[in-house]
Amino acid sequence: MGKNGTLKNEWALILGGSCGLGLATAKKLAKHGFNILVVHRDRRIDFQRIEEEFRSITLNKIELKSYHIDATNPERRMATIKEIYGDLGPNGRIKVLVHSIAKGNLKPMHSEEQNTLNNQDFHLTLDAMAISLYDWTKALIAAKLFAEDTRIISFTSEGNSKAWENYAAVSAAKAALEAITRNMALEFAPLGIKANCVQAGMTLTNSFNMIPGSEKLKESALQRNPSGRLTTPEDVANVVYLLITEEAKWITGTVLKVDGGESLR
Repeated sequence: MGKNGTLKNEWALILGGSCGLGLATAKKLAKHGFNILVVHRDRRIDFQRIEEEFRSITLNKIELKSYHIDATNPERRMATIKEIYGDLGPNGRIKVLVHSIAKGNLKPMHSEEQNTLNNQDFHLTLDAMAISLYDWTKALIAAKLFAEDTRIISFTSEGNSKAWENYAAVSAAKAALEAITRNMALEFAPLGIKANCVQAGMTLTNSFNMIPGSEKLKESALQRNPSGRLTTPEDVANVVYLLITEEAKWITGTVLKVDGGESLR
């Protein structure tokens, strides 16, 4: 252990860590001694809440640094990685990269009343929710910021294989995210990188509430779940922590379901 109980200047970088699954993961890892880097983009009206959340995380006697940028912007990404390099110092390394970016289009494919998905909508969603994982990973490798045994974790959903109305672009992104993760696990293995996806059950986050018809999805999930409740962000964060332990270092290239059995039905 390093000073103040931290893990020898090892850090967790969370893309989209100001709410939902990303924030819950930041809190969980901080409790286990990880210093936290959070990349997020939020409305000014939410700043006070976010600052309070970040302040509570630092009560674990860890360091937290936040970067308010659009994580999908190539120029801002490179500038932020340069800033992170300076913030971590010569011995700081990123042990965990968590991808929790929720930026996509929730439009129908066919409608007489509203705008429908177009080619650009698909590209924006795929770039933000899938390809950006590879972009960040590639850039962090080039900057030599990863630890020797780095764990990369991203979040997918049951919509990766099921058709939900208005979810087509995100569904395509989730499928692409899983394919990218598998190939990263294969091709970056010589660097000591392990990459996995966590498939969370229905979780009441801001992103979920934005899905048209989310109430129906919620009701269906409750009926299907043999555990009798929805998944919580804390449930998911707990499994992220399990995947970064020493005992989990032989797990890579997988999609791990964290849903209390919801997807069994």
